[in-house]
Amino acid sequence: MTNKKHDDFLLKSLTSGNETGILEIYKSIYPKVLRYVLKHDGSEDDAKDVMQKGLLQLAVRVQTKKLEITTTFEGYLFTTCKNVWRREAKLSKRRVTNNRVIDLVHEEREIALAAFEQDQWELFQEKLLEISENCRKILKHFFNKTPYVKIAEIFGYATENTVRQRIFKCKSKLKEAIQSDARYKELKSL
Repeated sequence: MTNKKHDDFLLKSLTSGNETGILEIYKSIYPKVLRYVLKHDGSEDDAKDVMQKGLLQLAVRVQTKKLEITTTFEGYLFTTCKNVWRREAKLSKRRVTNNRVIDLVHEEREIALAAFEQDQWELFQEKLLEISENCRKILKHFFNKTPYVKIAEIFGYATENTVRQRIFKCKSKLKEAIQSDARYKELKSL
């Protein structure tokens, strides 16, 4: 089976409840999700929850709009799960733990928020590909928190100030590309 056909099979399995396909999804993607969650201060139970929420979010997205996955199914689902975990981790930092309080988070709201964040992520990724390769490389180092001194070294810039200027210009180009897209206005108004 070709990769595209295989990805279509996995996506269809998810929406139709095909056990063979769903087991294959778990076997290939869950170990990566588990490693990611454990590496980022989570537990095995957290990883299971993240996987479930990622699958649920993907299934809902497929049913509510025509979803076109431009990467692999595995890559798309893993990114979705990473975004779910980031959101969970961010929420847990803001929560006050009290054993007598019941968490009133609604599942529908969580799914809607996850879908919204995924739309934002997809727009960001798409527009990142529209800027120059040099800008993408510089921003990759910037987003990965590479020190300016190291970035200057890598790209052969004379000073850290040059790096700051270049990062500013690249971020401006990316921001302009994102804001000029009609989807940005839709996402902004939500």
